[in-house]
Amino acid sequence: MTLPSTRHAGAATGQAPSLPLWRLLQAAAGVVAAVRAGQSATAAIAQVEAPVRPGAQALAFQAMRQLGRAEALRRLLAKRPPPAAADALLCTALALCWREEGAPYAVFTLVDQAVEAAKRGPETRPQANFINACLRRFLRERDALVAATDTNPEAQWNHPRWWTQRLKQDHPQQWQQILAANNAQAPMTLRVNARRSTPSQYLQLLADAGIAATEVGEYGVMLERPRAVHEIPGFDTGVVSVQDAAAQLAAPLLLKELAGRAGLKPTRVLDACAAPGGKTAHILELADAQVTALDVDPARCERIRETLARTGLEARVVAGDAAEPSAWWDGEPFDAILLDAPCTASGIVRRHPDVRWLRRESDIAQLAAIQARLLAVLWPLLAPGGRLLYCTCSVFRAEGEAQVQTFLARHTAAVLRPAPGHLLPQSGAKADAVPDNLKGDHDGFYYALLEKSAGPHPA
Repeated sequence: MTLPSTRHAGAATGQAPSLPLWRLLQAAAGVVAAVRAGQSATAAIAQVEAPVRPGAQALAFQAMRQLGRAEALRRLLAKRPPPAAADALLCTALALCWREEGAPYAVFTLVDQAVEAAKRGPETRPQANFINACLRRFLRERDALVAATDTNPEAQWNHPRWWTQRLKQDHPQQWQQILAANNAQAPMTLRVNARRSTPSQYLQLLADAGIAATEVGEYGVMLERPRAVHEIPGFDTGVVSVQDAAAQLAAPLLLKELAGRAGLKPTRVLDACAAPGGKTAHILELADAQVTALDVDPARCERIRETLARTGLEARVVAGDAAEPSAWWDGEPFDAILLDAPCTASGIVRRHPDVRWLRRESDIAQLAAIQARLLAVLWPLLAPGGRLLYCTCSVFRAEGEAQVQTFLARHTAAVLRPAPGHLLPQSGAKADAVPDNLKGDHDGFYYALLEKSAGPHPA
């Protein structure tokens, strides 16, 4: 293998060639340490200085996809973990170099630059010799050390043990495929604005610009390789938006089924947990509706406004708690409600690899209780004959099928209409097809479409 320069990190990360690899490793390890301390990777990456940020994110994400293996290896190399910053750097290096196939740089280069990063970091300098000794031993005994961790489930699947057990319980036939898909890098998928273009027309625009892409779903286009959004033709002018193929199902499911009923038009629509506004915009791209886009966080409401401004669409954006409608509802029923409820995000782990390490098993029950409250509170706001689309970006049944079945048992006026149910994460042709999934590449999601019967019934 040709060794990249130990001083330059541009080839693997897209950085300017003046950035030394040790700086990227330092920053990536800082992100891993922040995630271990309970901070989201998105927030941690935002704190990295701009020139270093893209390369650090790429390395940090790859490290978090292999963190289970790295931690198992570190336990073999050191009986006691070093201080947090040093342990994060050591585990980041092990995650990136434990197998030569797929390593972003030659393994010896990664080890050399990880030691350099330790020497140059105030928090890691006292442990630089320790990190060097661990990594040099790893190079000498790599095959034996890796083989010794092969029976460790966290090392094998790079997920917490409880997560793997939960998937075995919820999806006994597909749990291995879900875990494998989670460890793959997600593609960049775009949603074509139906008011402005079609996927086939937009594919031609991309081809003219020398950008390879394929069509996915009814409105989607998947790029062969990710790009900065402002480099994508039509993004700044609202012709396309970034949205995974599974998430692109929400607006069509809510609107097409409703509009298909004689004489009923979705004039009033509530997007109950709307930030950052992708699904709100999609609703408006497909229907001339009065949309209320609601989110509890005023700062995230600004994200909705930015999305609408970029796409040239209008909605009533409200900062408010969906569970407290008395503070924002005008008393007029909605024809359609989209409830993209807060959840564990267990379906988008390939896109946010930190999620698996941030979540605790107890989070599932806590979030399921929030979801149940939102369903119960929003249901009375729906007009008779209207439809509520409940969705989560989760693969756990407690946040999907089990949640909806409990709701149906308690609300006799609710009728379940055709919807995909659990969509499991899938990485295109690289993975075996999962039954009932979309064709191609997408995240994990759950969809249930609930119709309120038109006859007399309690709210």
